[in-house]
Amino acid sequence: MAAQVQRMSRLMVKTLRDDPADAETLSHKLLVRAGYVRRNAAGIWSWLPLGMRVLENVARVVREEMDAMGAQEVLLPALLPKEPYEATGRWNEYGAELFRLQDRKGADYLLGPTHEEIFTQLVKDQCSSYKDLPVILYQIQTKFRDEARPRSGILRGREFHMKDSYSFDTTDEGLAESYRLHREAYIKIFQRLGLEHRIVSAISGAMGGSASEEFLAPAPAGEDTFVYCPSCDYAANTEAVTFNAPAAEAAEHGPVEELDTPDTPTIESLADHLGVPASATLKNLLVKVDGEIVAVGVPGDREVDLGKLTGHLAPAVVELVTAEDFEGRPDLVRGYVGPQGLDKVRYIADPRIAAGTAWITGANKPDTHARNVVCGRDFEVDDYLDVVVVEDGDPCPSCGTGLKLDRAIEIGHIFQLGRKYTDAFQLDVLGQNGKPVRVTMGSYGIGVSRAVAALAEQHADEQGLCWPREVAPADVHVVAAGKALQTELALDIAEKLGAAGARVLVDDRAGVSPGVKFTDAELIGVPTILVAGRRSAEGVVELKDRRTGEREELPVDEAIARVLA
Repeated sequence: MAAQVQRMSRLMVKTLRDDPADAETLSHKLLVRAGYVRRNAAGIWSWLPLGMRVLENVARVVREEMDAMGAQEVLLPALLPKEPYEATGRWNEYGAELFRLQDRKGADYLLGPTHEEIFTQLVKDQCSSYKDLPVILYQIQTKFRDEARPRSGILRGREFHMKDSYSFDTTDEGLAESYRLHREAYIKIFQRLGLEHRIVSAISGAMGGSASEEFLAPAPAGEDTFVYCPSCDYAANTEAVTFNAPAAEAAEHGPVEELDTPDTPTIESLADHLGVPASATLKNLLVKVDGEIVAVGVPGDREVDLGKLTGHLAPAVVELVTAEDFEGRPDLVRGYVGPQGLDKVRYIADPRIAAGTAWITGANKPDTHARNVVCGRDFEVDDYLDVVVVEDGDPCPSCGTGLKLDRAIEIGHIFQLGRKYTDAFQLDVLGQNGKPVRVTMGSYGIGVSRAVAALAEQHADEQGLCWPREVAPADVHVVAAGKALQTELALDIAEKLGAAGARVLVDDRAGVSPGVKFTDAELIGVPTILVAGRRSAEGVVELKDRRTGEREELPVDEAIARVLA
């Protein structure tokens, strides 16, 4: 039997009729039911033979396009020493998501979530002159992240496969070119994989840097929310959406007026008590930033996006205050905080809290609010940050049209990091003028295992998976409908297809009904299904397109030629 042919009678695969009890997303259900992956523990998965084929096909496409753009593949360790991550501060910044461990001598190590530090050290060791740059290095490797709530199958696991690449240039212009090369390569990769995707603006956050974009695969199971404009090409992660602040209001406002508002610690209760819309009130959320209490002001009808806030303030740690934080702070009255009089608290506000706008807000007294509290007159804003949760219909920052919200899976992310990491390790090369030049850096990731899940989300129907040919575990699934003659014909066809270079999965299982075989073929999702059935004695087989469901009966030779075309 040719090496390109896999008999299902010898394949380790066990399909399931029912969805796993803990599965919520489509990809989780189908990849388990079709025998591609199996769960070992929360967030830890085994890849079975069919799953490995798809995973390796995705990795192959990534490799081919990375090599085509001039990148060089390396493989760095997953077990990493603590010291490089201490040098950049990320040993502590990563918090609980970092897998930390010690060896028998008590030395600290980590399981790598990303490898910026280690790649920077590698280039420092290998490159000493501007003649050695630019260089782009990449690896496809297992990464680790101690997810608090691993879920959605392989979409969010504690162990995952990732392509991470890093560019090193002597100039900002060179970094921009490396960024462009990656952007174009990513577009080619996702097009070849058959992934519908959107490129959206993103924030750099703890990664640092000046430019950042995400590649998102729209899917109901996506954990990322992004916005797009139906009238222009604007698209962004919700955390990166900005609001154009209005001009300062010139209207005259009366003096601050205190209001007796018992039992109104929430915006809803306050608005009901006063008979005003929530948008007329000012909501003040208290958070701790690296342990220091900070107030965040937004219009009362909007919510604070903690992800946005965290991104803006990275690498600082942001957390909500607790009841204990109010102890010993008489200036902070829970449920009745207002920005006026908060002399010892940093005040961050959304741009909608513009100079000259008047608000109803807390009076910093129990059961009391204040009316006509004017920004710029009665209180000052220390920092303006766009921190509200984006809503459907918010104005597009580019053209003003109402934005649309959609959900997606993040499958790639590209950063212009700049010199954050090269500064930490003093990565300099000798420049053309004989003087040291500080290297600038980019970081670029593709979730290889996550791309498999995204493909399963986008390419499936009620019967099962429908893989694009580029990533499918086989080109054709040959099904013997049961009898000896049909099995003999199916194996003969499979051998001829394999000898011609096709990747063949042939269902030659004895004692399995035709109905089960057909159901499994639909579930496994190979793009072409060839059935040796009732007309096998006549030398006629059925060819079926898995995606469209179109069927056609053809003579064997013609069917083989069609598959190989």
